[in-house]
Amino acid sequence: MFRILVASAKGGVGKTTISTTLAGAFATQGKATALVDADPQASSRHWCERRGAAGGVAGVDGTRRKWARRVPDGTQRVVIDAAAGAMPKDLEGFLEVADAVLVPVLPTVMDMEATVRFLNALAEHPRVARGALPVGLVANRLRPWTQASQQAIAQLSQWPCELVAQLRDTQAYALMVGLGKCLFDYHSQNVREHQQDWVPLLHWLEHARRGG
Repeated sequence: MFRILVASAKGGVGKTTISTTLAGAFATQGKATALVDADPQASSRHWCERRGAAGGVAGVDGTRRKWARRVPDGTQRVVIDAAAGAMPKDLEGFLEVADAVLVPVLPTVMDMEATVRFLNALAEHPRVARGALPVGLVANRLRPWTQASQQAIAQLSQWPCELVAQLRDTQAYALMVGLGKCLFDYHSQNVREHQQDWVPLLHWLEHARRGG
């Protein structure tokens, strides 16, 4: 079982979109997948409900104690959607079991400053400090043709944590979440272009899974 924690110190950065897309990607690969929703808003669990039993993703209430017991036997991939705005001290239970952490960040000064505070606190966690828990940055809602996005990427590339994905801004994510779908459920040319944004991220996770 490989567990991925998606967390950020700031709400509205696309944490749930990244969690649901990841879970959907694993399901379309034929992996038995669970999506653990630790956010009281329950957006990820609602996505699982809309997706239905045939969608290959089991929804688990991560706000409850002993949530791990509710993950179905035989699950191969677990995506944990942390509560919005949770700091590392609030995520202790998840950080102890996670195999990788993804931190979404938007290309704005406010979001990047909040992410710095989150990463500084995360670096003090014993598993992160000794290199046992890899942490990857996901630059989200980018508009590559804008100076703001270009400057953000240049700055993020200098941070200690690896920048593992650059996801372009598109309304398709919001539409798909509302349908219980994800990018990897579709095969149109336009969608395939956005799927390519996820290839480095999926490769990084596979590398982390193999203990690289």
